[in-house]
Amino acid sequence: LPIALTTNGIGLARRAAGLAHAGLTRINVSLDTIDRALFARITRRDRLDDVLAGIDAAVAAGLAPVKINAVALPETLHRAPELLNWCRDRGLDLRFIEAMPLDADREWSPQTLVTAADLLDELGMTMTLTPVGRDDPSAPAALWSVDGGPYRVGIIASMTRSFCGACDRTRITAEGRVRPCLFSDDEIDLAAILRSG
Repeated sequence: LPIALTTNGIGLARRAAGLAHAGLTRINVSLDTIDRALFARITRRDRLDDVLAGIDAAVAAGLAPVKINAVALPETLHRAPELLNWCRDRGLDLRFIEAMPLDADREWSPQTLVTAADLLDELGMTMTLTPVGRDDPSAPAALWSVDGGPYRVGIIASMTRSFCGACDRTRITAEGRVRPCLFSDDEIDLAAILRSG
């Protein structure tokens, strides 16, 4: 059974080998852009070099696949082809994700939503994308072959192309709570159950 971790990548360079040794099999790193100034503005911290070092360490530790999760934002849309090419050159799986209304700052708005269609239009200006479906029918990402392959990019259209009916994912938060769905506030406190014996 694969065990995956999603991280912002900061500190991953120090931890990747230990995580792999402990049984982690896959890792997802959140990275919306490789433009330093844009990264600092979006994340509110100038830590792009740390994230890139973490990605390199994950690859070196044998975590596979290393997936890059990029939330499609209005300010990063025009840089999407650059991120795709960067990932392709390094053999990293890239998944673009439509922004979901999960933000604590309450800044999400349907008026600024970058949709899967917007993203496909932007990428299609510089490359040929061919739909190839999903490797696993319950996977959230629809896959697209880039320039005839073999590289494929995934697009998770969580807002405009619902896949809830086929989803079989379960997530554990950093606090040890099981969430059956990102859109749900229902949680099971797994950490408390484990600590109570």
